[in-house]
Amino acid sequence: MSQQKRTLGEFIIKNQSSFPYSSGELSSLLNALRLASKVVNHEVNKAGLVDIFGDSGDVNVQGESQQKLDVFANKTFIQSLKNRDIVCGIVSEENDEFITIEGQDRKSNGKYVVLMDPLDGSSNIDVNVSVGTIFSIFRRITPVGTPVEQKDFLQPGRKQVAAGYVVYGTSTMLVYTTGDGVNGFTLNPAIGSFYLSHPDMKFPKKGKIYSVNEGNYSHFPKPVKKYIKYCQEVKEDRPYSHRYIGSLVSDFHRNMIKGGIYLYPNSTVNKDGKLRLLYECNPIAFLTEQANGIATNGKQNILDIIPSNIHERAPFYCGSSSMMNKLQEFIEK
Repeated sequence: MSQQKRTLGEFIIKNQSSFPYSSGELSSLLNALRLASKVVNHEVNKAGLVDIFGDSGDVNVQGESQQKLDVFANKTFIQSLKNRDIVCGIVSEENDEFITIEGQDRKSNGKYVVLMDPLDGSSNIDVNVSVGTIFSIFRRITPVGTPVEQKDFLQPGRKQVAAGYVVYGTSTMLVYTTGDGVNGFTLNPAIGSFYLSHPDMKFPKKGKIYSVNEGNYSHFPKPVKKYIKYCQEVKEDRPYSHRYIGSLVSDFHRNMIKGGIYLYPNSTVNKDGKLRLLYECNPIAFLTEQANGIATNGKQNILDIIPSNIHERAPFYCGSSSMMNKLQEFIEK
């Protein structure tokens, strides 16, 4: 079968030996995420027809209003992961504490933990703009059979065994890495299967897109302000194009394909940054490095940060290497 027509399931099986722990369980875990994403995709696509969009009336641990689709996506992914009996614990943006998963023998026999943002950019739902799911997978560090502990989740991103995202847009794509490159799969809605459409994805070394919420410009650190002005200069290959959707998945996906840089700095409003380290920055940084890009918090590589709590926030910059190196010059000055 040609590479272009290979399904996600076939690709996972064929490349199972490249996983850090080739036991078949990680393959089953990825398949659980694939199944859940198809269910969520179905709901996202009919959001304008049924009472599934809008504010649910609840607020999550981040202090953000939960959308009805946020709640639905969260329940869908959690249930799909529970059904496989492979995961011992889950961290979700929508839950205050980590979730412990036990088997029928009341023991946590799963070897992996999953950290996720079930529906990134959900404020865009009501206006029919792309949203996504982000996931990060670690191998637990506590003994199998014992209760999962917080330290299982508080591992540096460098120890991820897999990470990826799903973007629900004009076409739905699942993009992931297991540390052996980045591959993208597009859903054929008529058949219900993901097909390999973007093999071995790489950031172009140079890009011409910068993605940042310029509405917060006055609150940004001076080096970031200077870099933004650099992007806007009419000089050499500039100005760059400004593109910002407000969904990390969508902005990152575009920049990885076309070449660009994404900036979400700390600010006078969000002194520690706004994006969550464990289930937004870490998985996107893993994908970035596997796609020949660079991801930092301005001071150190994102994947080397040792987290202190499951909902920790961090400044986040990622993108094409030449653009990231130029940003770093401004920061170091």
